[in-house]
Amino acid sequence: MIKPRTVGIVGMGHVGAHVANSLLLQGLADELYLCDIDFVKSASETQDLRDSLMFCPYNARIIDCQDRYEELADCDVIVNAAGKVSLAAGNRDGELFFTTDTCRAFANRIVDAGFDGIWVSVSNPCDVICTELWHLTGYDPSRIIGSGTGLDSARLRSQISLACNLDPKSINAYMIGEHGASMLAAWRSASISGKPLAQLAEEEPDRFAFDLADIEDKARQGGYVAYAGKQCTEYAVANAAVRVVAAVLHDEHAVMGASTLLTGQYGEEGIFTSLPCIIGRNGVERVMELDLSQGELEAFHASCQHIRDNIGRLAWW
Repeated sequence: MIKPRTVGIVGMGHVGAHVANSLLLQGLADELYLCDIDFVKSASETQDLRDSLMFCPYNARIIDCQDRYEELADCDVIVNAAGKVSLAAGNRDGELFFTTDTCRAFANRIVDAGFDGIWVSVSNPCDVICTELWHLTGYDPSRIIGSGTGLDSARLRSQISLACNLDPKSINAYMIGEHGASMLAAWRSASISGKPLAQLAEEEPDRFAFDLADIEDKARQGGYVAYAGKQCTEYAVANAAVRVVAAVLHDEHAVMGASTLLTGQYGEEGIFTSLPCIIGRNGVERVMELDLSQGELEAFHASCQHIRDNIGRLAWW
C-alpha cells in the first residue's frame, strides 16, 4: 500500500499560504492539513487552494483543521508558520513574545497526540522558536529544523549573482548564525565551481572583486526591502521552507543552511542556530562546520549570544 505524503501547516498567513501553494505546484504533498486560529482565514485559504488544484500537476486532499491541532498528528512534516509579521516592522525580534506564546498553544497538543514526523519551523525569531519547540516537547532535536538562514543564504547568493552575472544556483555561499540582524556571511568558505571566491577575485577582479561588506549587508537587509513595499515577505521564505520539506519527503541527504541544535560546533551548544546541514527523511543527519576566519568565528559567537539573550527574556528559560 502506498502511503500518502502528508504535510501540516500551522498558521495560514502570507507564509503559510505560500508554503501550501508551493507544495501543491511542485506536487510534493498528497494531503495538506491547514490550521489557523482565524477560522474564516483557514476556510478561505482552503477554498482557494482547492480551486487551484485544476492547475497543479497532481490532485491532493486539502483539509481545514482550524485549531484542531491533534488532526496533524499523522503528518510526515509539520510546518510552523504562525506569526504576526507587523510586530517585526522595526525589529527582527519583534515577534518574540507573540510567536513563543502561540507555539505553547499547539506544540504539546500535536506531540501528545502521537506526532513523530519532522518539524519545519519558519516562525520568528526562528532559532528561539526551534529551541522552544525542543524544550516544550522534549522532541528529538534532530527532527526539528528551522528554515533559518536557508533564506538568507539564498539572498546572499542572489546578491553575488547580480554582482558577477552568474546563476545563483552555481554559487556556494552561506549566511550562518541567527536568522536575524546578527547573521554573518561565511566568506572564507564561499566558492564558485569549487574555486574559492577570494581566489577568483585575484584572478578576475573586474568580475569577482566586489564589495563583500555591501553584498553581505544587502543579504541581511533583503527582507526589509521586500517588507517596505508590501508589509511582508512571502515567496522566498515559503520556498525556503518547502525546500526543506522536499529534502525530508524525498530523503535527499541534501546540504542546505538550516537552524539546528548545536552540540559543540565551534564550542557552542544548547541552542538552535544555522549552519549547513545534511537533511533527509530523519531530519538533520549531520551539521557541517565551515572553515571560518577569526573575525567570522567571533561574529558567530556574538550571534549565538544574541539568541541566548532573547531566550533569556522568556519566562520558561
